[in-house]
Amino acid sequence: MAVQDISTYTYQNTFSLSVVQFEKACVVNKPEQVDSYTIYWIKEGKGTYHIDFEEYTFDGNIIFFLSPGQVFSVSSEKIKEAYKLSFQRDFYCIQTHDKEISCNGVLFNNVYDAPFVIPKSKDVQRLSLLLEDLIEEFNNENSGQYDMLQAYLKQFIIHSVRIKTADFVVKEETETKLYKDFSVLVEQNFKKMHAVSAYAERLGISPKSISKHFQKLGTTTPSDFIKNRIILEAKRQLLYSEQSVKEIAFDLGFNDPAYFSRFFTKAIQKSPLSFKAEYKK
Repeated sequence: MAVQDISTYTYQNTFSLSVVQFEKACVVNKPEQVDSYTIYWIKEGKGTYHIDFEEYTFDGNIIFFLSPGQVFSVSSEKIKEAYKLSFQRDFYCIQTHDKEISCNGVLFNNVYDAPFVIPKSKDVQRLSLLLEDLIEEFNNENSGQYDMLQAYLKQFIIHSVRIKTADFVVKEETETKLYKDFSVLVEQNFKKMHAVSAYAERLGISPKSISKHFQKLGTTTPSDFIKNRIILEAKRQLLYSEQSVKEIAFDLGFNDPAYFSRFFTKAIQKSPLSFKAEYKK
């Protein structure tokens, strides 16, 4: 988004709300890594965003959710009204509060699903009121400001989770819970645990049972799930770190850099160095 024509409210550099009200084309050619939890609500506008090397084209009302480490860029946008909420773990830790808000692995830290929700008219009204409350509280210097800001942010996230889950095809609760537990566990351990059996042991279930659950959900296999997360991180590190291919291989739990290169090349039909050179070009 263009830096001009944006009003920003901040709290101790840990939480901010930006308000965009203009109509202007904007292109961000250089992808950037997100360094905080970020919510983009395009209330009125259209464009094409790239998140973790996937393209998302929108026209109308949509809310995107980004987690630290994700790669984000804008190839085109024409925004009339939009909002950006950005917060650090120090302000609100979604892992600690996941039992309350259930967004970890659903809205955030979920690289396996489309990172957006499309609110309906009644949702727009509710979320708009929450943003008005946030702006009012940002301008309030009375005591308890942190608690009030956190409470409004929490409500915004909870309502977004409800929008997201309402769009899901109804599945057996055990399958959806296992999928979330598996995805969160992979997110935490993919650099050192590459085998489905290792995750199955942590979850107290057999690898075969995990595969059956994934099959019922109509999603990718558990092994491909893990592989795709490793490949995504490899892409991020190739573009946004100064590490060599050998160093990236070791960081991702590969003892043999040559095996890692073959693993990467088989997955995307390009060697690590070719991917890096072509993407930067």
